[in-house]
Amino acid sequence: MEFFMEVLIGGLLAGVMYSMVAIGFVLIYKASGVFNFAQGAMVLFAALTFVSLVERQWPFWAALLCTLVAMVALAMGVGRLVLRPLVNRPPIVLFMATLGLSFVLEGAAQWLWGAQVHELDLHIADKPREVAGVFISTFDLFAAVTAAALVALLSGVFDKTRIGLKLRAVADDPVAAQAVGVNIETIWAVVWSAAGAVALVAGLLWGARTGVQFSLSLIVLKALPVLIIGGFSSITGAIVGGLIVGASEKLAEIYIGPLIGSGIENWFPYVLALAFLFYRPFGLFGQASVQRI
Repeated sequence: MEFFMEVLIGGLLAGVMYSMVAIGFVLIYKASGVFNFAQGAMVLFAALTFVSLVERQWPFWAALLCTLVAMVALAMGVGRLVLRPLVNRPPIVLFMATLGLSFVLEGAAQWLWGAQVHELDLHIADKPREVAGVFISTFDLFAAVTAAALVALLSGVFDKTRIGLKLRAVADDPVAAQAVGVNIETIWAVVWSAAGAVALVAGLLWGARTGVQFSLSLIVLKALPVLIIGGFSSITGAIVGGLIVGASEKLAEIYIGPLIGSGIENWFPYVLALAFLFYRPFGLFGQASVQRI
């Protein structure tokens, strides 16, 4: 039982890392109804900018603040140069715009900071810590606490404030929201800035775990089953979906892998997501689409 609990808890804590990336997707989707394919590139850009500044002898907090400012400036630029000309266009047009943006960001990151792999040290010892007889990674615990604080902050902002009310109005009907005086450009700038901040946090955590390299942008693929299971429009769903994906892939690798072969951890979440598409396509916390005809 102790081994099962260690595998389960390790999977849940790994799922928190997936959720950190998925939250960025949810924020953009809630505001524009489009899947932001550039979120993975934003994670890479943020992590690469931060670690490059640190390697140039910048103090940790100065590098962190400068990177955050850079991500906010990037968000403002995306809103004005990319999204503003595409207001009221079909969602597929916005999706293709974010797809192109992802390649632009990857190219810009390589042009600015180079293509070599960087080691990122957050000074958090990744040592096992015994909790109630179960050994848990200290780094995973730190990531879980960080994710919980981030979710609480975002939920409070977007559920309890006027900017959150405006965001929901834009998500439901951008034309109607503009008609009652909501500045859609401001809303998109705020949401993209928040997504940039989330990308920075996710980039630091993933960079510290795997190293800062260009394959970090492919984390977008790992977030897909999380979003499908939890729902594209729910921050809570992103967390729950990440926990389900993290726990299920670890348990499947340990208990099913020996029966059918290793490597099941890489594809089992997609099988689970496919099952959700068949029976609950809007996810656990997503809203079913209702259209009048």
